[in-house]
Amino acid sequence: MNKNKIIVPLSNNSYEVTIKQGIINNIGEELKRIGVKNNRKILIVSNKEISNLFGGELLKNLKKYKYSAEIFNIKAGESYKNLASLREIYNAAFDIGLDRNALMIALGGGIVGDVTGFAAATWLRGIEYIQIPTTLLSMVDSSVGGKTAVNHPKGKNLIGAFYQPKAVFIDPETLKTLPPREFKAGMAEVIKYGVIKDKALFEYLENDKNRDKILNLENESLIKIINNSIKTKAHIVSEDEKENGIRAILNYGHSFGHVIENLCGYGEYLHGEAISIGMKIAGDISTEKKLWPKKHSLRQDNLIESYGLPTKTPKIKKNEVIKILMGDKKVRDGKMRFILPKKIGEVDIFNDINESQFLKYFD
Repeated sequence: MNKNKIIVPLSNNSYEVTIKQGIINNIGEELKRIGVKNNRKILIVSNKEISNLFGGELLKNLKKYKYSAEIFNIKAGESYKNLASLREIYNAAFDIGLDRNALMIALGGGIVGDVTGFAAATWLRGIEYIQIPTTLLSMVDSSVGGKTAVNHPKGKNLIGAFYQPKAVFIDPETLKTLPPREFKAGMAEVIKYGVIKDKALFEYLENDKNRDKILNLENESLIKIINNSIKTKAHIVSEDEKENGIRAILNYGHSFGHVIENLCGYGEYLHGEAISIGMKIAGDISTEKKLWPKKHSLRQDNLIESYGLPTKTPKIKKNEVIKILMGDKKVRDGKMRFILPKKIGEVDIFNDINESQFLKYFD
C-alpha cells in the first residue's frame, strides 16, 4: 500500500485518505480517478482567507476537467459554526441548483469541514462531499471519521450527523500558510493519538530533532505525523463508526476542553489549546486514581508544553462546569464518561469520577 494513501474501512462506505504534496492543485484528476463524472455541479465551501489562497487554482483545475464549480465563503471563526452559516450554505446550494447528483467540497479547517459535512448530509437528504483540510487539526482529526456538526449556545457540536465523506485529500503544503499558533494547536490532536494508541508516535514527538523538523514544517516529518494519526483514527472509526464504544477514546481531553472553549468564549482558546489543557487535567486525575504513574503524566505535560501548548487551567465557576459537562454529547444515561490514560499508548473509559476529583482544577 502507498504509505501516503490510507483506507478508512467501513462496512458500507469505505473511502480513501490521500496525503500528497501539491495535490490541492490537481483535485480534478483525483476526482476523475475516484469516479466523479464530468459536468457534475460542485459547491466549494470555504472562508475568504482560505479561498483567496487556494480557491483560484482549485477552480481552474476543476474547470480543466470539465466540472462546474463555484465557491461560497462562510465567515471564519468558531462563533460562526452555527445554524446561520448552515442556512447560508443551503441558500447558495439552492441558487446554483445543486441537485442530488451534485457534490460539495469542504476547503478549509475543522469549522468549514464540520459545517460543510452537515450541509451535505442534510441537503436533499444527503449528497456526496469531499474534504480538503488545510489546517493540521482538521487533517489529523475532523476531516476523517464522518462527524459533522454545528454548535449550539448550550454546547459544542450538539447539532449534527455521522456522515462520511467520499474522499479526503491532504496537501501538507497548505500548512505553510498557517499562523504558528494554529499549527501548534493542531499538534494537540497529534499528541492525543500518541497517548491513546500510538506509543511509537509519542516517542517520535518527544525527540528533540524530530520536534525541530515538525515545527520547521519539514515535509517528510509532517507526512509521518499526519499519516500515523490518520491510521490510528481510521482503525478506531472502522471498529466503531458511530461512537457506541471504543471511538469514545478519540475524545481524550475533549470533555474538559469543550468546557474551557464554551465558558471562556469561543475563540479565547483555540480548540487544540483547550484540548491540551483537558489532557493535562485527565492525566492528573489518572495519577490521583493511581491508573498511571506520575512520571507518565509529567512526560505528557512536558511534551504538550514543548510544542508551545498551554497546560494551565483558566479559572471557571464550578457550577458552570457541571452544567456544560452534563450537556456534553458523551453523557450516557445521566452519567459523565471520561477518558483517562493508563500508560503511554493506552487509555480507558470511566464513568465513576467524582465531581470533586475534577472541579478543583477549575477553582
